[in-house]
Amino acid sequence: MKIVKEALAGTLESSDLLVKVSPGPGAGLEVVISSEVMQQFGLQIDRVVRDTLARLGVTAGLVVVEDKGALDCAIQARVQTAVMRGAEAQTIDWSALS
Repeated sequence: MKIVKEALAGTLESSDLLVKVSPGPGAGLEVVISSEVMQQFGLQIDRVVRDTLARLGVTAGLVVVEDKGALDCAIQARVQTAVMRGAEAQTIDWSALS
């Protein structure tokens, strides 16, 4: 899936996160994570974000995550939503989202 425009998903409320996707300046994929719990769960947050992007077929773009202690399922849902909005997807491949 190709990100063609900037898009947001989520909030900055406690136990949630804000995900921003945009076409990247280069050809690769850049993931930037800021979290209140980075020391404890930073590697897990990064893993969930990158796994979700891989399942959706995202190989290029900039993904910025501002986490406020969200669970893995919320991270996955917010990343999926932001990517779908940024790719202007008209149809949904449900198998990629599970």
